[in-house]
Amino acid sequence: MNYRQLGKSEMKVSEISFGTWGIGGDWGRSNDEDALSALARAMELGVNFFDTADVYGAGRSEELLRKATKGKEDEIYIATKFCRAGDIHDPLTYSEDSVRQYCEASLKRLGRERIDLYQIHCPPLEILKHTNVFEVLDKLQAEGKIRHYGVSVETVEEGLFCLTNPNVAALQVIFNLFRQKPLEELFPKAKEQGVGILARVPLASGLLTGKFTADTHFAKEDHRQFNANGEQFNVGETFAGLEFQKGVELSEQLSWIADGRESMASAALRWILDQEAVTCAIPGFKNVRQVEQNLSALETKSFNEDELKRLQNFYEGSVKDYIRGPY
Repeated sequence: MNYRQLGKSEMKVSEISFGTWGIGGDWGRSNDEDALSALARAMELGVNFFDTADVYGAGRSEELLRKATKGKEDEIYIATKFCRAGDIHDPLTYSEDSVRQYCEASLKRLGRERIDLYQIHCPPLEILKHTNVFEVLDKLQAEGKIRHYGVSVETVEEGLFCLTNPNVAALQVIFNLFRQKPLEELFPKAKEQGVGILARVPLASGLLTGKFTADTHFAKEDHRQFNANGEQFNVGETFAGLEFQKGVELSEQLSWIADGRESMASAALRWILDQEAVTCAIPGFKNVRQVEQNLSALETKSFNEDELKRLQNFYEGSVKDYIRGPY
């Protein structure tokens, strides 16, 4: 495992870390036994950073992390998020009283005295601009409730605004072979300012594994079914904003990236890891096999200059015009 400095923080985190939305809920069925085994395997293989949120399974993923990391609180870093348990458009959701309540509830579920990275969970830009939520986070940091804070954003514009706050330690962004826009302006500025980048939805909700066909169906409790067109939250969180059938078509056109590499998924993760501004990729998982498959990217060969140009041209000419929603 390789470790990278998380922005201006003192934390060095595994370059492949894991998101825990899948074991919390909204990705079809999962069970706690498989989840705990997978978390244990990830840590055994050197993963020291996990991303979660208070709304993943209504706190379920935070509780699973408490069980999995008990006794390892000083070794394993946890990032969690807040605000989406309330009305994300209501300024009161970001008041000091509200944020403290969210923070204390997460600390209790995590079984910790401090959150390593506390992130605002995809708030509207107007909220970031017109509330004092950053000041509230400064207070929690000064009190030792949180080690550092950051923002999970939906758009480049939101990310650029967050960079105007000197105390933001990290940005979490949708970034993968189908979503290359952050490379143009956001990533260079984040690197210049010492802000870490967590790349979420790195496999485009599974499209970049190459395992889906036009006939693939998802369970009703899977967000790839109930949010396929942005019915519940930002459409970019599902298939990176692509309409599913188009996403399958595009993933088939990308199948060549697996040539000479372990798999299409490991190749897609390798491309992310080779971006200089990225601190870590945070794919999801449900079981040990998926953890091991994602970590195979660590041994996957990088792309050469011709391949990188081909991937850029593919995004520019075949993908970006089909991305739905603001990004």
